[in-house]
Amino acid sequence: MIPSTLPRNSVIHGDCLKVMPTLPSRSVDFILTDPPYVTRYRDRSGRQVLNDDNTDWIEPAFAEMYRLLKHNSFAISFYGWSAIDRFSTAWAKAGFRIVGHIVFHKAYASSRGHLARHHESAYLLAKGRPNASSTGIIPDVVDIARPSGNRWHPTQKPVKILAPLVETFCPSGGIVFDPFCGSGSSLVAAQWQGRDYLGIELSADHFRTSSKRVAGKMREDR
Repeated sequence: MIPSTLPRNSVIHGDCLKVMPTLPSRSVDFILTDPPYVTRYRDRSGRQVLNDDNTDWIEPAFAEMYRLLKHNSFAISFYGWSAIDRFSTAWAKAGFRIVGHIVFHKAYASSRGHLARHHESAYLLAKGRPNASSTGIIPDVVDIARPSGNRWHPTQKPVKILAPLVETFCPSGGIVFDPFCGSGSSLVAAQWQGRDYLGIELSADHFRTSSKRVAGKMREDR
C-alpha cells in the first residue's frame, strides 16, 4: 500500500525503480537529479557509476518522477549527450515539456575525445504550466569556478552550482527530490536553501556518504 505522506529529510538506500512506486503521487515540489549518463564512465582512479552501461532504466524512472512531481512544477535533469535521444524520448513519454537548457562551463577539461570537454548540461523540464520564479531568472550558462574534486563520487557536482537551482525552482517550504542522489550534493543544496529533501541511492557506499553529508558529519566547501 502506498503511504499517504512522503518521508522528508531522508535518504533511502535502494533501487529507485523499486522505491519510487511506493511513494505517493504528486508529493514532491522539485526534482533535481544527475542520473547515469550511459557512457560507461570510469574516472582516473577507476571508479564507475552503477547502471551506466544500459538504458533500460531511463523510461520507467522518468515516468515515476513525473507521477511523483506536483502539477505545475519543475524538474532539472543532467544527461549524457551521447544518449540524448533516449533521455528526450523518455521525458516526452512521461509527459514532461522541455522549457530550458543549462550549460555548466568548466575552466578545465574533464575529459578529451574529439573535443576537450569543458561543460556539463542539464534540461529544465516542466509538468503542467508552472509560473516563472518569483526569485528572479537565473542565466542558462553557469561557470563552475572551482571543481568539486569528485572526492565522494566520480561525477560529483559542486553544491554551489545546485543551490541557486533549488532557490529558483523549488518553492519555499517545498521538498527537493533526487532519485539518483549519489553523494548527496542535491540534498545538501536543498538544506542550504532551507528546503526539505528526499534522496534515493543504489550504491551502499554513496548512500552512506550522502547520509553523512546531510547529517553534517562531513566538511562542505562553501
